Amino acid sequence: MEKCFARHYATGEAVEIRYSSVIEGVDSLIHPPSQPLPFVAPGWIDIQINGFAGVDYNTPKTTVEQIGQSLDAQARLGVARLFPTLITNSYEEIAGSLRVLAEAREKLPHGAMMDGFHVEGPYISPEDGPRGAHPQRWCRRPDWDEFQRWQDAAQGHIKLMTVSPEWEGTTAFIERVVRTGVVIAIGHTKADSAQIDDAVRAGATMSTHLGNGAHQQITRHPNYIFDQLADDRLAASFIVDGIHLGAAFLKVALRAKGIERSVLITDAVMPAGCEPGFYRLGEVEVELHPPGDRVTVRNHWRLAGAALRMDHGVSNLMELVGLSLRDAVTMGTVNAARAGRVAGRQRGLAVGERADLVLFEMDPDTKSIAIRRNIVGGSTLFES
Repeated sequence: MEKCFARHYATGEAVEIRYSSVIEGVDSLIHPPSQPLPFVAPGWIDIQINGFAGVDYNTPKTTVEQIGQSLDAQARLGVARLFPTLITNSYEEIAGSLRVLAEAREKLPHGAMMDGFHVEGPYISPEDGPRGAHPQRWCRRPDWDEFQRWQDAAQGHIKLMTVSPEWEGTTAFIERVVRTGVVIAIGHTKADSAQIDDAVRAGATMSTHLGNGAHQQITRHPNYIFDQLADDRLAASFIVDGIHLGAAFLKVALRAKGIERSVLITDAVMPAGCEPGFYRLGEVEVELHPPGDRVTVRNHWRLAGAALRMDHGVSNLMELVGLSLRDAVTMGTVNAARAGRVAGRQRGLAVGERADLVLFEMDPDTKSIAIRRNIVGGSTLFES
């Protein structure tokens, strides 16, 4: 059994945490040490990430070794669990990418960091605006047989799918998929109020990066953003890089959903963590702009995923929106685990939960976070 000593992220109290592969005990220190202690929190969970550190999850050409390198890069930033995310593409490309991810999950020493896979599309709106940077020619209506073949290729690890309820037959598709234990999220949609309500009644439980993947101009009311914000049956994920969403919208959205139904994601793509320049994401040429915080379709205004890191996302929630450290961390840990049904991670720093622990220091003025140690499943993957 191992031990660590730190300040609890939610209370600031000095604690001793005893752990093996799971947390064995969390106790207050009667006599805290004289030297400053770092904070401790559950390790970050990112349920939507398309790639990182030059590694693209959206192509079968990516190797197991490259996926391992991307996991190592994220571990240095405090990530404990993630859902590699595949966007709209042909059946063959998605199936091939899922096979590589499944192989990496099985073979890599820390492959279990990939707790599940997120298939974002191709069952989304083909319309400009809601489609975002997804290739239009591959957008299509939901197909149950195709989903089953993808799940076979993924060795059963697809845990989250993003779909648009605007397609005929989506309600029946959602009902069948959720019965298999896969979470359905609404996203990249132009669905009307009735279609959104039907999707939720069928079992959809989340909105994917709400406020993005939308038209530049929408009907004042009703509209598909308000419909999802107002529905207490839906959790919602948000890209908190200060670019995808303005601070005013984010504040209003978090008040509408409540912190308990709000999830921090990065939506990071392959160039995230790399030098600014031109890159290729599948069929799409993109540019990572200086200083490395914005990714757009080349020679176009349209955003193509994000360059966000989870530690920066937690900091941004405090700096841009004024959340407490406790609430910001909760959005990137417990809430993400509940939305994505990540087992053993839904109660925070509690006995019996997986020993996914991140120790960090935080600047009280800038809210910037410096990771000091990342423990995943009881094993230290990074220590500064």
